[in-house]
This record gives sequence, C-alpha cells and structure tokens, in this order.
Amino acid sequence: MSCCGPDIDVASSLPASIAKGPSREELTLASRTLPGGLRQADLSVPGVHCGACITNIEQTLGKLDGVEYARVNLSTKRVSVRWREQAGAPDISEALGKLGYESHLFDQGADEKDETLAELIRGLGIAGFAAGNIMLLSVSVWSGATDATRDLFHWISALIALPALAYSGRIFFRSAWGALRNGRTNMDVPISIGILLAYGLSLYDTANSGPHAYFDASASLLFFLLIGRTLDHVMRERARVAVKGLAQLAARGATILQPDGTSAYLPVAEIKPGMNILLSAGERVPIDARVLKGRSELDCAIVSGESDPVTVESGAELRAGTLNLTGPLTIEATAAAQDSFLAEMMRLMEAAESGRGGYRRIADRAAALYAPVLHLTAFLTFIGWMIADGNWHQAITIAIAVLIITCPCALGLAVPIVQVAAARRLFENGIMVKDGSAMERLAEIDTVVFDKTGTLTLGMPRLVNANEMSADTLSLGAAIALHSRHPISRALAETQAGKPAKDWDFDSVEEIPGFGLEAKIGADSYRLGRADWALGHDDAASGTVLSLNGQLIAEFAFEDRLRAGAASTIAELHRKGLSVEIVSGDRAEAVASVAAALGISQTSAAVLPRGKVERLEQLKAQGRKVLMVGDGLNDAPALAAAYVSVAPASAADIGRSAADFVFLRESLAAIPLALETSRTASRLIRQNLIFAVIYNMFAIPIALLGFVTPLVAALAMSGSSVIVIGNGLRLGGGKVEPEKAPARAAPAFPAKEAMAS
Repeated sequence: MSCCGPDIDVASSLPASIAKGPSREELTLASRTLPGGLRQADLSVPGVHCGACITNIEQTLGKLDGVEYARVNLSTKRVSVRWREQAGAPDISEALGKLGYESHLFDQGADEKDETLAELIRGLGIAGFAAGNIMLLSVSVWSGATDATRDLFHWISALIALPALAYSGRIFFRSAWGALRNGRTNMDVPISIGILLAYGLSLYDTANSGPHAYFDASASLLFFLLIGRTLDHVMRERARVAVKGLAQLAARGATILQPDGTSAYLPVAEIKPGMNILLSAGERVPIDARVLKGRSELDCAIVSGESDPVTVESGAELRAGTLNLTGPLTIEATAAAQDSFLAEMMRLMEAAESGRGGYRRIADRAAALYAPVLHLTAFLTFIGWMIADGNWHQAITIAIAVLIITCPCALGLAVPIVQVAAARRLFENGIMVKDGSAMERLAEIDTVVFDKTGTLTLGMPRLVNANEMSADTLSLGAAIALHSRHPISRALAETQAGKPAKDWDFDSVEEIPGFGLEAKIGADSYRLGRADWALGHDDAASGTVLSLNGQLIAEFAFEDRLRAGAASTIAELHRKGLSVEIVSGDRAEAVASVAAALGISQTSAAVLPRGKVERLEQLKAQGRKVLMVGDGLNDAPALAAAYVSVAPASAADIGRSAADFVFLRESLAAIPLALETSRTASRLIRQNLIFAVIYNMFAIPIALLGFVTPLVAALAMSGSSVIVIGNGLRLGGGKVEPEKAPARAAPAFPAKEAMAS
C-alpha cells in the first residue's frame, strides 16, 4: 500500500452505488472541443484535499484509454480531463468512484456556500476550547497533584477531549477512512492514527491510575492541525474568490435577434458565433463580439485595468465581461461562451496552482512516500524499544510521538501555499499565469526577447497617407484587411468604418503569417503585406503595400506609439542584469528607431516566424534562459518555443494560448512585476522546503530516542505547518497602480512593416 494507492484496474466494473458522477454521455455533452482532435471536461471533486489526493487521481485517470491529460486544481476542487475525441469519453466517474471520490460536472457560475470553511472554523473552535481547558487541568497535574486528584483531572480531561475528537477529529477521520476503505493512504491516515492512539493510551493510563496522560496532546494536535488547514483553505479560497469574481462578470444570457425580425432570450451557453445580439445599456457583453450597429461607451477595466470609458461603434471588437454604459448596440457573436476572453481568463487563473513545476513535483513525490515510510518508521520504533527494554507502554508512547511529529503537513503546504499567494498577487495586478511551473521558469531567466509591434509599441497604428490614394484603393485595401486581426489590417479596415463600401466579391482570402494577405478574384491575385512578398522582388517600395499580380497599386504608411511603461520596463530589466533584445519582422529602420528610444542595443529586423524560433534556439544553445514577449499570430511559434513567454491581452488568440503569462493592462510594467513576484515566490518555496527538511532532520532522531512526548510532538508538527504558511504569506499582495500612457510625450514611430512584425 502506498500514498498514491495500488495499481487499479479502472476498467473493471463497479457497483452502481460507488460510481457517483456524470455518465459518459453527460461528459460528452458538457465537454468542449480543443485543437488536435481533443475534448475536455471539468468535474468538481469535493473530496480532494491534499497532495496525495492529487497524485492518486492524476495517475489513475491518466491510465484510462484515450486520456491525454488529467490535472487537479486543489483550490477549486476541480479535475480537468482531456481525451482523444475518436476514443470517446472515458468513464471518469467510475474511476473516481473506485478511488472513493464523488464527482459532478463543474459549474463555474454556481454560487456555492463555503461549507468546508464553516466546518473547519467550528472544528477549530471546539478543539481550541477543549485544548485550553485540558491544558489548565494538566497544569494542576504538572504542579504535583497525585492519586485521586490526579485521576479525577485525567477523567475530566478525557470527557472534555472525547467530543472534541468526535467532532473536530472527524475532518481527518472521514478522509482517512475513505482512503483506507479504497486501499490507499493519505496524510490524514497517520494523523488519525496518532490522535486515536494518544487518546486510547491515555485512557488506559487513566483507568490504571497512571501518572501521565496525553489528552492534551490529542486536543492540541487537533487544534494546531486545524489552524494550519484553515489557513491553507483561506488562502486557496482567496484564489477561488478571484475566479468567482470573474464569473460574476459573465452574463447569464442575451437577447438574440432572429432572422425573421423577432427576438428571443437565450442562455449564454447556447449562443453561437454569427448570432446577432441586442445589447442594452447597463448590460455586460455576454460573449466576444463585433459591433454591427450603434455607438456607446464601455467600461473595459476588466481588459485594460483603466476606469475611463471607451467609445465603440460599428466594427469595434468587444470582449466578454465588459460593461455597456450608455447606448444600445447590435453586436455579432464571434466566439462561443467557452472560448470567450472571459472564459480564458478564468481558465488561466484556475490553472495557476495546477502546474507541476520542479518544486511542486519534488514536494508531491516526497509527500507521496511519506505515509508508508512514516508508518514503517513508527512500527520499527515500537519494535526497537520493545527489544531494548521490553516496556510496551514506553515503546508505544515513543512510536506515537514519532507518528505525530513527522506528519508531512509542512512539506505538503510548502509549495502550493506560496503559489496560491503569488498567483493572487499577479491577478490583482492584471497578470494571468497558466501554472506554477511558469513562475519557476520566469524566476530563472537571464535574457528577454521582445517583439516590436503590439508589444513594445501599442500595436494600434494609424494610416497617415490616406489622402494620397483613391477611394477605390482604400476600399479594396480595407476589404482585404477585414480578413485579419493584425494591427495593421485593423488600422486599414478602420479607415472605412461607417463609410459606404464597394462590394468586393473575393473568391478566397488567405493570411500568410509574417507576409500578409492574399485575395483572389478569378485569375487576379491581390496581395496586401510586405513589399518584397507582395511584389515578388525588392524595389523602391517599402512597408505595407497593395499589389495586383505583382504590380504595385498603393503603398500605405502607418505610425505607431510606444506602449506605456516601455522605457521604464527596459531600464528595470537592465538594472536586474538581464540581456534585452528586439527580434522583429519589421524593417531595420523601424526597429532601430524603437531600440534607440528604449536603449536596446541588440536587434534583429525583417525576421520571419521561423527566424524568431531559430534565434531562440541560438540563445538556448548558448545556455540562455529566454523570456519571449510577443503578441502576433507570427509570434506564436516563438512564444511556445521560449523557456517562458508573456503576451498582452490584445494579442491574437493563438498568441495568448501559447504564452505562459497574459497581462491585461496596457503597461509593460507587468513584466518586471511578474519577474519580481516569481523570484520572491521561488525564494520562499526554497525556504519552506529547506525548513521542512531541517525540521525532520532534527525532529525524527529526537523522537526516536524518546526525548519527545506526544504533546511536544503535536506542538512541533503543528507549529511547523503554521511557520510554512506564515512564510508563504510574506509574499503579500497589494495592487500596483497601472502606468497610464502619456497623452503627448510618447514618440510615434513608422509602422511600415508591422504586418510582418
């Protein structure tokens, strides 16, 4: 038997009473489609409460046919499972039921009362009352009470301790029994054994007028264990509250405009891309959408962190969760609810604690080995002392002390408590992190590579030579640009927003990342993008051009501005001793002007997506650990290839998906803040792990030699957990005010080749 449980044939049949949870059909209906022929479903498993539970569930579900990924989030009690669509939904409920866990479909929007915290607080209060009163009675015994007086105090202590063990102890007993009943152990098993043995031995001594009883050890152990578990739960609940806060920003439904002119209210889960929605003032945008008609102001603080209203009109892109303030809008859904910006934010926030970085894997493996090793150590201690002096009473007392003092609570809390606090601090400052391993990797970087357009600059260029070309040329360019979300394309398309447009009937339009857009009408090929690609050769033209069959039609000139906080961020990274460079698809002169303004000496220009990955590989070969910061479709391969990566919320969907961190505000100050938080978190985790190791190096030998009573063992073990939690809380929180973009001071730069940046 091990903490992770025996190998289980999860395909074997189960009694219907054991497998509680959604059926395969219900899982399929509730799951969402992912790229690569995968589906994912999320289940709530309330019984998950420690590292052993996580390891047991992940290993067991990972063995199911077709399952590619199984991950447990301890804070939200959420189990996410991905499987190959062609294999069909696995019987997850059956596997969880065999492990002793009930499950149901996870409902992010459910407003559930925190019964666990209420139970912990009640148990803590009762255990504290019992421990305090038993301690007072123990003082009298320690002061010299003997015979009948001592026995009376012991019996009173036994009566006080019994209801405390029955009520407060059931939190641990219930978990331990559930594990043992299903052929496995967890951290609550040695805790429960230690508590019951200490009480049982004390009861025996009291009945036989023994001089010592350890009712105070049982009650105090419960009290301090519950302090640690309550603090841990509160910290995790803080992360859950953040996610719940996001969920509250999600609309429950919307008024859909039907093709026949009628309207109907649909739940947000039933809204499909392409549906037209009537959004009234005061309503939140239910789903990612595009404005078809109307003009209004939106509160976009969820996206940008800024409280100033943003004016939107026809053609504007809207993010789910933003609030319509002033006027009615007709909008078109561009994504399903589960693929919306708000849903992605919630998934990122929830995933922060689920990652298995190096520190977390070390702690999980150690905690998984602890229970069997601990039981064996306590048993051998009992045998050793029996052989040494034959006193079974002393032998079992020392074995109890060993069992209690070496419980792995501090080790189990060492990593997750810090990662929860760090993820919360980043979230409060508009930074989403995918998992704890990303924070570990960010803390180790020595080089930062920036994309230019949309990253160091705002990525919101404006056309400055529109008056130099005809209305038809602008209309044609804008019609092609509508098929891309690239900043240059959007800027070109916006020049024709609200104007009568010629109906360009394209046979096909294809976007080639790093080059531009190609539209075909019959045998004619229009290209909008890099001059060398659109024209097929280098000539006097530069920047973004429009061509017909390789012949120049128009050359577009754009300008862009530095992102807020860019200069201070680069300066701060230099102060931290990091190497900084720009790798961009833009032309050399545009890259050089930005680099000069920011004090960056190392630059690479006119780099295609493959070239960006190759540059990262070169740095990796030199032993560098690189942070890649980019936003475009053409940055996605580099973001995925980097040691760790960051993207702004304005990045293309694929870019945000590839990045490890996403910052929601405009300012680049998120980069040094995330770096500082990650380094602090790594330092605190190392301190916690070192403390847990040192504690056990001293505690185990002292307990084995018989110098520790069960009471002292209870105080030492519980104190170690509280110290680890307290150290994790040093990370703190606090909201850093976002740096606003200057109104006029930020310099403008040519954005000639932004389509390739």
